[in-house]
Amino acid sequence: MSQNPVAAVELSKIRARAVALADAIFETPVIELASPFITQLFDTGQVFLKLECFQKTGTFKARGALSNAHSIPLERWEAGITAVSAGNHAIAAAWAARQLGLSAKVVMQSSANPFRVALAKAEGAEVIFKDGGPAAFAEAERIVREERRTLIHPFEGENVTLGTGGVGLEFIDTVPDLDAVIVGVGGGGLISGVAAAIKQVNPRCAVYGVEPKGAASMSLSLAEGRPVTLDRIMTVADNLAPPMALPFAFGVIAHYVDNIVTVSDDDICAGMAIYQEEAKLAVEPAGAAALAGAVGPLRQRIAGKRIGIVVCGANIDTESYLTLTERGRRHISHMANQQTEDAETSRS
Repeated sequence: MSQNPVAAVELSKIRARAVALADAIFETPVIELASPFITQLFDTGQVFLKLECFQKTGTFKARGALSNAHSIPLERWEAGITAVSAGNHAIAAAWAARQLGLSAKVVMQSSANPFRVALAKAEGAEVIFKDGGPAAFAEAERIVREERRTLIHPFEGENVTLGTGGVGLEFIDTVPDLDAVIVGVGGGGLISGVAAAIKQVNPRCAVYGVEPKGAASMSLSLAEGRPVTLDRIMTVADNLAPPMALPFAFGVIAHYVDNIVTVSDDDICAGMAIYQEEAKLAVEPAGAAALAGAVGPLRQRIAGKRIGIVVCGANIDTESYLTLTERGRRHISHMANQQTEDAETSRS
């Protein structure tokens, strides 16, 4: 791996990796989100959605996982792969292994949604459960050491960023004159690739990240100028909640991303409800974080502009979805009531 993260993900390498993965990866659709509510919300600006929720395995994770799997030397194929995940990366890593005929033993947090566990098993993975992020990573390291499996990392490294760079390429090739693109942030595997691709094609396009307030490792890392590890994480967006930032993704993000903002879990649930009502999309919490940032802390910055939002995933069971979208609707109603009260107060 290159010691210079930015040099490692130059545009020619991103394009080459996109070509290499093209036979197995969907070029996901881009649609304009147009409704009276959205038009008013964004002050007549245009909103385009990059629907990675329609990607193989239900999330963008398939790109980075397959990119990593393709880099495994042939002599190591027999040992297979391992991965660490709250859900989506385990599914994607197992899928990527299956594409190459490799075995997969994945480590999932004991709190992982049973729906996602079932999807990982359906892709052929043997699943091991561990409590918490650090314990899960430690178990994966043990598997690598003792079974000589190759770790497919969920967000860190050149291969991940080159793989997810395809999202940015497809987006900016479809809508070349975007003013800003907004991406959910966990460990940074998605936004590092999206930002690297978009900024090298259209440097004038701003790239903003959105993190849960309860898992804001990348925001804190940028503030301190180095990757940091969190003492605790707490968010409904479990796929945006790694316990740490790491050097490669951090280096690319620090170079290419304009700003990262944070949103509450209530904001994320509200984003899920807006997607359902305005776009007829059923997405998981991680998939709604970018929209939550757009309608919240980024709203004034993007008003009247052509913006792109990456909808990163939709792996969620029906019961959880109904609970979270109802929470989101209550939050939207509360905010509307608060705005009415504030307006009445200002008039009196």
